[in-house]
Amino acid sequence: MKIAAFEVRPDEHEEFARQALTDDVEIELHAGPLDDGGLEALEGTDAVLVLGHQRYDEALLSAMRERGVRCLVTRTIGTNHIDLEAARRVGIAVSNVSYAPDSVADFTVMLLLVALRKYKPAVYRQNVNDYSLAGLQGRTLSSLTVGVFGTGRIGRAVLERLSGFGCKLLAYDAFGARDLPGGVSFVGLDELLSQSDVLSFHVPLTDETFGMVDARMLARMRDGVVLVNTARGELMDVPSLIGGIEGGKIGALAMDVFTNELDIYHHSLVNEIIANRDMAYLRQFPNTVLTQHMAFYTEQSVCEMVSQAVEAARRLLG
Repeated sequence: MKIAAFEVRPDEHEEFARQALTDDVEIELHAGPLDDGGLEALEGTDAVLVLGHQRYDEALLSAMRERGVRCLVTRTIGTNHIDLEAARRVGIAVSNVSYAPDSVADFTVMLLLVALRKYKPAVYRQNVNDYSLAGLQGRTLSSLTVGVFGTGRIGRAVLERLSGFGCKLLAYDAFGARDLPGGVSFVGLDELLSQSDVLSFHVPLTDETFGMVDARMLARMRDGVVLVNTARGELMDVPSLIGGIEGGKIGALAMDVFTNELDIYHHSLVNEIIANRDMAYLRQFPNTVLTQHMAFYTEQSVCEMVSQAVEAARRLLG
């Protein structure tokens, strides 16, 4: 079985080399995306492994199938960058990976605490030798109600971690309760929004969830609500977020993802001008924390993302 892996980062090389030690696979690594001349290298390739930095539409999928590709595996949990219906039409099997939720869950709790304890302005002050306390008073988790929107593997892992902080925990999922930790109350959407001091989002990006956190949803939340998003940036309607921050409806915002982050996150742009004006505007507020889509980024997750992708290709190709 011949595998071509694209968008390969240097930190993935060791695990790819380990996977290539078996006799049943031959793996070619490409640092760039598939459209960077990658189609030329696909002749005789059975499986393609990718990340989420490129849109796999029907035209690209058809070109892949014409060259013999039978399966496409994304080394991510989300699949919103792949046109799944088009893949079915052209005859390419698709799979994602499901690495352990620990990395994202840990990072989510960290972002939540950073937002509550006003760590961002504290660090800025230290950099100019300002060690004053005025304006840095935070809040304890035990005094708050935290709502988790989405109770899949990551959402449940976040709830498990938060259960040790003594906060009141609420959870909502459109598909119903799923093996929630003890002490968590499963509630309807209205109650989740109206009763939570903090809301953390853990749902996939779909047509139904695209832009769901908008002005109408914000109006149903508590004044001063803290929002945390380590799922997908497009869950949030950015103009509504900006209005919520400016008007004080949102007390703090912590996001590891952002709308139109492609070609920004995971790249060094120290000598560039970032064209995403919403990102540039939001990050200047003292109560907003934006990290570079790195919640997944641990040694354990990187190894699992590669190993599970190769195993998925084996499974799909029989």
